[in-house]
Amino acid sequence: MSVTTQACRARGWFATRFSNDAVESAPSLPATPVRIARMRRFLDLLNRPNDDRGDVPGWVLITLMTAGLVILIWALAGPALQGVFQQAIDRVTGF
Repeated sequence: MSVTTQACRARGWFATRFSNDAVESAPSLPATPVRIARMRRFLDLLNRPNDDRGDVPGWVLITLMTAGLVILIWALAGPALQGVFQQAIDRVTGF
């Protein structure tokens, strides 16, 4: 029995020896719910499809709609905002 096997048995880990080889397996740890959940997440990441295209048409639509809204609001409220800004500047510089 090797030192590794003795250490594994002393810690309560399982160490098996293959009959045909002189190779010992690594100590296996008990399967806790946390370890099982981590392994499932890892396997889900490995099995995820490799679709890197994303949602390009959606982002283009959002960008164009946002630009349109900014232009519309600026056209409607531009003169009023310019008046408010000029009034604020006049108050600050008027002292």
